[in-house]
Amino acid sequence: MHSRYQLYIDGQWQDGADGDTFAAINPFNQQEWARIPQATPADVRRAVAAARNAYETVWRKTNGSQRAALLHNVAGLLEDNADRMARLESTDNGKTIRETKAQMFYVARIFRFFAGYADKIWGSVIPLDKPDVFDFVAREPYGVIAMITAWNSPIALLGNKLPAALAAGNCVVIKPSEHASATTLEFCRLLEAAGFPPGVINVVTGAVDVGRSLVGGGGIDKISFTGSGRGGREIAAEAGRQLIPVALELGGKSPNIIFDDADLDKAEVGALAGIFAAAGQTCIAGSRLLVQRTIYAQIVQRLAARAERIVLGDPLDPATEMGTAANQPQFDRILQSIEHARQEGARLVTGGEPAREGPLAKGLFIKPTIFAEVDNAMRLAQEEVFGPVLAVIPFDTEAQALQLANGTTFGLAAGVWTQDISRAMRMWRELRSGVVWVNTYRMVSAQAPFGGVKESGFGRERGELGLLEFTVSKNVMIDFSNETRDPFAIKA
Repeated sequence: MHSRYQLYIDGQWQDGADGDTFAAINPFNQQEWARIPQATPADVRRAVAAARNAYETVWRKTNGSQRAALLHNVAGLLEDNADRMARLESTDNGKTIRETKAQMFYVARIFRFFAGYADKIWGSVIPLDKPDVFDFVAREPYGVIAMITAWNSPIALLGNKLPAALAAGNCVVIKPSEHASATTLEFCRLLEAAGFPPGVINVVTGAVDVGRSLVGGGGIDKISFTGSGRGGREIAAEAGRQLIPVALELGGKSPNIIFDDADLDKAEVGALAGIFAAAGQTCIAGSRLLVQRTIYAQIVQRLAARAERIVLGDPLDPATEMGTAANQPQFDRILQSIEHARQEGARLVTGGEPAREGPLAKGLFIKPTIFAEVDNAMRLAQEEVFGPVLAVIPFDTEAQALQLANGTTFGLAAGVWTQDISRAMRMWRELRSGVVWVNTYRMVSAQAPFGGVKESGFGRERGELGLLEFTVSKNVMIDFSNETRDPFAIKA
């Protein structure tokens, strides 16, 4: 398999202005499998101009029912092409086919969810204390949205943003990560086949400088970004300079909390899913496992035994349970974090090194890694690793669990495992997190809003709140009285 992709601008497939490309590398075998176009600032300007023209001339005049039909078309096409798209994504970023295929069907559901909203973006009538004034609030699209996504789940992350933005009536310019661009470009073929007018959706690819050109070049009405905290800070600063709104979905160091009254079989599965699914390369990873001391040794032992049986292998093999690090820089960062944890004095229980046996030899595989006796002040407990590395931290009381759980700069997700409903209610109320799961972990839904607090970002994706992120309110007052007002006093 070797593909050569092009940019998608104004409904046309075209090379970058300079004709430059870069390699897409399969992290399983380290082979180049595709060439991705390197956009220039001129390409970015053309994409933004195309989106603006489409918005002003076509898309803002397209009614909700018409937008809904197109979104439903996309959902059907994605379902029909789920296997092919999943194979491309697993080839590009090393995530297992069992995960990427499930994500394709999930994104199709998100498109259907927002298709249902497209013709139901209603305003509201405000009853004023003025009998001769009719007041209402309308919700309108922003216009042109810049979307920047990360490499760990390109289509799933795009699914969190794109359907809502299109349903609300916006046009978009998308910049995927340079480490995983292929499926976003491939997805444009489905969008094109679904019947979207030229310019409504545009994709520019390349390194960080392309993203900077997109968010800093003007012509954008809002930015939606998923990625690192460092990238989020840079984008928020640029948005501030331009006085345009921004939504940030950033990292996490999420606490997954097991009390001694929990169903331990379910909790074990939840802990494994929280950190080793997707090789830990997910913003919602339950990378800090907080375990009540009375069951601490038992949980560590159970998790180590199961972690050592996790099947590593070809991401395209349905039997594989954990794939590779997505790219060489991330592979190196994970190993550096493991070495730092050793130096800090955390006890390595299992893993802690690359997996090089047999068919794994060429891949960016890291063994599922567990550290015990982790102090919450350690770097391992405070910094996002974004890999299959679990820090297990003991606690004694509910109050201590909350103190540890909230004791980071992040606040994206949290898990609570208990059969005490009163405890569950107390915990979710006190956890400083955008998402709280009780007796489950890493569960998502098109209907449920998603996003973080603190340094995990702001703004929400999915659900009704995700739709509202891509609309702006307009208040309208209509005075139908016959009175003549005083021109020099505000009418209040």
